[in-house]
Amino acid sequence: MIIDGKKIGQKIYDELKQEVSKLKIKPTLGAILVGNNSSSLRYIEQKRKWAQYVGINFKLEKFDEKISELELYNKIKSFNEDVNISGYIVQLPLPKHINSQKIINNIHPKKDVDGFHPNNQGKLLLGDESGFVPCTPAGIMEILKHENINVEGKTVCVIGRSNIVGKPVISLLINAGATVIACNSKTKNIEKFTTQAEIVIVAAGSPGLLKVNMLKVGAVVIDVGFTVINKKIHGDADTKLIDLVGSKVTPVPGGVGALTVACLMKNTLKAHNFQNKK
Repeated sequence: MIIDGKKIGQKIYDELKQEVSKLKIKPTLGAILVGNNSSSLRYIEQKRKWAQYVGINFKLEKFDEKISELELYNKIKSFNEDVNISGYIVQLPLPKHINSQKIINNIHPKKDVDGFHPNNQGKLLLGDESGFVPCTPAGIMEILKHENINVEGKTVCVIGRSNIVGKPVISLLINAGATVIACNSKTKNIEKFTTQAEIVIVAAGSPGLLKVNMLKVGAVVIDVGFTVINKKIHGDADTKLIDLVGSKVTPVPGGVGALTVACLMKNTLKAHNFQNKK
């Protein structure tokens, strides 16, 4: 069965819209965009669209790709100090002359609605829910929750080790009581591990990596891959074939990606409520 990520995302947006409508002061999501990367522009527009839908204000600051690291630091400092901004993101990727991790480290942890700051990553590892969870891993957990897939006691294989998806989702799963097998692009005989799992989460950025013969019958497949080849979007799983043996499968597009922005809006409301001591 194909999991409809858009339907799950819409449910979250509608719930958030109802919550935000009750607030006297509306949250504000800030965004810092450097350059004119076409993908980044598209992502920013999605964030603006859904912020407007749920009633969250959206403040975008755009800069030329030649901006210096110091100038960007100063803008981050101003966003940190601006009491009218509930939380904000720095849209990645940044130009090569700017150290992305240094920039992320300068975002105030209580405004880091992307969940990338080391403080929030540490809280995630410890199971401290006062921090912010990165949006794509949070979206994965929302899908599992919506589909009534309890990970406690189940074997889950995660393929991918990025700081944005792989590592955070591994922590979330461990905290939820799952037995987690962590694989990556360097793992040899990866099918030896995927065939043990009741749930496989693939986030390697390698189109078609996960084949039907790498799964046990009835496995749940969460595909986080997103690669554009000849103007067509591809996931990391061969979902057409996997749908024949998998119990539930997320498509690309229309799966996990549809939850990422929804979870960003949830984080923004959480930041707003924290700052207003709700």
